[in-house]
Amino acid sequence: MIRILIFLATVFALGLGFAWLADRPGEMVVTFNGYQYQVSLMVAAVAIVAVVAAVMIVWWLIKSLWNSPYTISRYFRVRRRDRGYQALSTGMIAAGAGDGALARKKTKEAAKLIRSDQEPLIQLLEAQASLLEGDHEGAREKFEAMLDDPEMRLLGLRGLYLEAERLGDRNAARHYAGRAASVAPQLAWAAESTLEDLTGRGDWDGALKLVEAQKSTRQIERDAANRRRAVLLTAKAQALTDSDPNAAKAAALEANKLAPDFAPAAVAAANLLFKQNDVRKGSKILEAAWKAEPHPEIAELYTHARPGDAVVDRLNRAKKLQELKRNNAESSMTVARAALDAQDFSTARREAEAAIRMDRREGAYLLLADIEEAETGDQGKIRQLLSKAVRAPRDPAWVADGVVSERWAPVSPVSGKLDAFAWRAPMERLGQLIDSHEDEADVPVLAAPAKPAKEAEVIDHPAIARTISEAPTEPKPAVGDDRVTPVTAAAFAAIPNDAEPVEPAEELARLPDDPGVDPDDEAEKSPRRFRLF
Repeated sequence: MIRILIFLATVFALGLGFAWLADRPGEMVVTFNGYQYQVSLMVAAVAIVAVVAAVMIVWWLIKSLWNSPYTISRYFRVRRRDRGYQALSTGMIAAGAGDGALARKKTKEAAKLIRSDQEPLIQLLEAQASLLEGDHEGAREKFEAMLDDPEMRLLGLRGLYLEAERLGDRNAARHYAGRAASVAPQLAWAAESTLEDLTGRGDWDGALKLVEAQKSTRQIERDAANRRRAVLLTAKAQALTDSDPNAAKAAALEANKLAPDFAPAAVAAANLLFKQNDVRKGSKILEAAWKAEPHPEIAELYTHARPGDAVVDRLNRAKKLQELKRNNAESSMTVARAALDAQDFSTARREAEAAIRMDRREGAYLLLADIEEAETGDQGKIRQLLSKAVRAPRDPAWVADGVVSERWAPVSPVSGKLDAFAWRAPMERLGQLIDSHEDEADVPVLAAPAKPAKEAEVIDHPAIARTISEAPTEPKPAVGDDRVTPVTAAAFAAIPNDAEPVEPAEELARLPDDPGVDPDDEAEKSPRRFRLF
């Protein structure tokens, strides 16, 4: 568009110039070699313009003829390059689709048409073709060759990292990830692997620097970065508690500032403050964390902040925590434990029963059993509470990748992942497969299914069936009889030698003696029966 406007402006200017000359007639006289040439001014202007145009055309022709060899070679070179890039594109698509033969064919074709030093993607296509063909050694050699090229270095490190992961060589994988993270911390795979390596070795300062680099490159959000820093600082504080208490306290306080609701950070900071006799500041930290999320470790440390306190003082501190978080099962459990230590059985019983109403779980029933034993010693009621505890859901604990830990840890012992432990109820025990009402006092009767469950394994061997059928029939036991009809020795002798062994079934634990129905719980009885699976 701009060129058209410039052309039109030039034509318009030439028209104005010729019109101006036409309105002003004149003559131009030229004397050359004894001859005198006389023309009008308009003819002279046209002649000058024509001469200039002719000179420009002649110059363009001469320049075109001079550059024609380069132009022709450039045309064929561009055509060759286009064919090479087409082959490279087809090869990359084939490699992504898993067609190793086509990828190798297009790799060779692209290498003939394009120089590998001009197009680094040819090296990547060669490595991918080698992987598809199962030539992992050749692929590793190509990835190692990429390390010499600044443009391909990260790609080579990524390929070597994946190969080390495939071979299970964690040390080599973390080595390549560390080199990549030092050059480009924004790479998620490199940063995460390096972070696992640093935390596994206990290099908390190095891990903190890496998290800061991730935050500066906007690889992770601000909240996620603060959470990771809080976890790493808490781990650092735990590691330096005995060797450098001041550095440990500074790290713990910074962690608590970054994540006030993170219980391990609050516990670590308050514990270090208590050791330095700063009970007031440590208590405020625990109170703030308790308001955010009640935790038994916070309650334990808060009630025992001053070792010389009497049991009544610890009970008062527990009640203060309860005031901060009312209608909470953990608050009631804390007061119940402190009241049990203070021999205030009525308060302990009331709070334990309140905790059961809010959150029925194993620890609440066990605590109530301890209260019953300390106050009355009624073994019947104690056994009843213990039986309820067996069937109740488990208490929350620190769980990571299926591992239950008594204490919080910064990394998972299975996967090495940072901040993997979560405070939640572990997986239910096998006994929880039997669904029952927690307040049923009678011995449960297992209802026999009409047909075998699909999940159950049934031993169906003709020799055993024939032997058992030929055995003399014994009278059926009466209801309540614990006798079991044995399998005779002849039945076992009939089993062939190549029969596959079957693991013995785990015996169901006997329930404790029936202490009777609690009068307070009789109204809550349900007609539901036990069902297996």
